[in-house]
Amino acid sequence: MKTRYPTTPDGRYFVVRGRLWRATNPALPEREREPLVKALMVARREVGRARKADDRAALVAAGQAVDAAKVALGERGPVWWTDGAPDFNRHMVRTTPYADWYAGLEAGASG
Repeated sequence: MKTRYPTTPDGRYFVVRGRLWRATNPALPEREREPLVKALMVARREVGRARKADDRAALVAAGQAVDAAKVALGERGPVWWTDGAPDFNRHMVRTTPYADWYAGLEAGASG
């Protein structure tokens, strides 16, 4: 099955518009991951509602809920891998050790 965004060979990140985004911790059991993803989706919808309503307090609360879910999923906060590798979350892929891998993907897409 082809994923929507390319995932780094080590599975730590996916790439959107040339930027690395940390992936969910793959060791997280499904019974834990599923409710966290649902909570994240609810919180994201609340962010949208708060923005439409121009409700600053609701926006802050919703943003905190998004952050809490992402930390619990391993997408933010301490890294979930244990080999001491640095975190390149939100870095442009071309400025990281993944640059050659990504350049190879781009070259394959144009050829």
